[in-house]
Parts: sequence; structure tokens; C-alpha cells
Amino acid sequence: MKSTNVTRIEHLVPQSERWARQGHTGGVLWFTGLPASGKSTLVFGLEARLFEAGFETYAFDSTRLRQGLNKDLGYSREDRRENIRRASELAAVMAHAGLVVITGFISPYAEDRAEARVTCGAHFHEVYLDASPAACEARDSRGRYAAARDGQLRGFTGIDAPYDIPESPDFTLPTAAMPIADCLDQLTAFAISKFRPDGPG
Repeated sequence: MKSTNVTRIEHLVPQSERWARQGHTGGVLWFTGLPASGKSTLVFGLEARLFEAGFETYAFDSTRLRQGLNKDLGYSREDRRENIRRASELAAVMAHAGLVVITGFISPYAEDRAEARVTCGAHFHEVYLDASPAACEARDSRGRYAAARDGQLRGFTGIDAPYDIPESPDFTLPTAAMPIADCLDQLTAFAISKFRPDGPG
């Protein structure tokens, strides 16, 4: 740990008061799945659905962070770990402020996702997009799977880099078998049940 001479100053606005004003609790919906399993489509689609329902919400995915906060990171094991660590710290801060944070990361390693859960706390919910490698490759319009098979992409998850399938996710969606609208219906209902269980507030 490099930062040792640090003193934490507590907020003067209680978290409970923030949540009461917003009409819902804050928290994190952490989407994980293979490349082309539907993460970005559903993350940003759910953000729009929840915003329309009156939630204070914000979505981001790995692409957005790697264009800014994480642009110094590559795809080695250590860089992937750091990518998820930074993402979970950011999500935790935003959730503490009262937002429903929706993230989309391959996050292929179970231990990294477990650490993200600890960082984000009790209102963290892992959403697994269950789609087989074959199904993901068939819908991969960017041709990344084919490029990885040809050796043009190294360390590509699902081809020559591992993906640890979640053993007990909080919510699972078979995205290869369900229309996007149906996925969003189920995700919206799940989010409302977790962050605004007592109704509109």
C-alpha cells in the first residue's frame, strides 16, 4: 500500500438521507459475460429504462474507462485486475452517493469479481449474461473471435484467455436465447426489486 499518510473525513450528509431524497437506495449492478454476450447493449438499455422510471442512475463499461481513467492499462493478468479494481472503486463511490450504477465488464476472473463485491458492499449484484462461446462468436459483428483464432488478437477471453463462469450470480440471463426487450424487462424488474422494493417512494 503506497498511500499511508491519509486521514478520512466523513460526510456530513448521511447516506440514509441521500437515499430518502432520491426515493431509492444506491448500489451496483455488475454485468459480466463473454465478449459479445450483450453487456454493453443491456447496460445502456437498462440505464435508459431506470432513468425513465425515476432512478438516479449511471452506466459505464470497460471501453469507456479504457479511453480515460484506465487508458494506461493493457490486457495482462495484472492489468486486468487493476482495471476491475479501479472500476469497482469508482462504482462504490457513485453508489454511496445514491446512484444505481450499472457496469459492463468481461471481468473474467472470479477472484476479481469477488473483490469488487467487497469493495461495493451489500448493494452489489452480479448479473451473469449466460451465452456460450459459439453463440457469442456467431453474433460478434466486430470479428474479434475470428481474429483471435487467427492469432491476430492475443489474450482474448473465450479463445486463449480464461473466463471463470460465476458459480452463484445474483441474476442470470440467457442472452443468446432471449430477445433484448425481454432481457430488459427482466433486468428492470430485478433492479426495482433491489433498489426500490417498497414502490415508487
